Amino acid sequence: MMLTCRQSGKVGEPRVRIILLNKPFNVLCQFTDPDGRANLSGYLDIPQVYAAGRLDCDSEGLVVLTDSGPVQHRIADPRTKLPKTYWVQVEGVPTAEAIRQLSTGVPLRDGMTRPARAALMESPEVWPRTPPIRARLLIPTSWLSITLTEGRNRQVRRMTAAVGFPTLRLIRHSIGPWQLETLSPGQWREGSVPTSWLGRR
Repeated sequence: MMLTCRQSGKVGEPRVRIILLNKPFNVLCQFTDPDGRANLSGYLDIPQVYAAGRLDCDSEGLVVLTDSGPVQHRIADPRTKLPKTYWVQVEGVPTAEAIRQLSTGVPLRDGMTRPARAALMESPEVWPRTPPIRARLLIPTSWLSITLTEGRNRQVRRMTAAVGFPTLRLIRHSIGPWQLETLSPGQWREGSVPTSWLGRR
């Protein structure tokens, strides 16, 4: 899919702007809220950029924002199958069978999920969550890395629950070519569009 937009440092040529934000827990992935809840306006004051896709209020991590409609569409459109990787803290230690199910497809109420990449991972070095997760004293927790190429509503949480290991914390680590890297909650940095995405008018 080639985009009819350009990114250039030349005077007079349009420049696609990409903002990479680490969305904190309990922050809406939008700039306004009629009920006054915390939202992106508390962390970004950049005109004409919009989130490409969503991240649930109770999830954390990478949100890509852009001022380009074609780029926003390519990121958010499920037909592009852009991979998104999540670090997921779950209750219990998933079995090999649970990992296999997450990888090959999980039956949900809205249909079977696409094949995904799922694996146990070491506990990542991440910021403490406020408030902390509600862990049960006698039940261990563990971390999974799950990469999806689709974006159903609360999909990761529903998938881990369906295989018997409820999600306690969810952090989006990457979207396509962009990664969270060292961003702390609420911090952002500039990114760029891959040159392979850009076409000439």
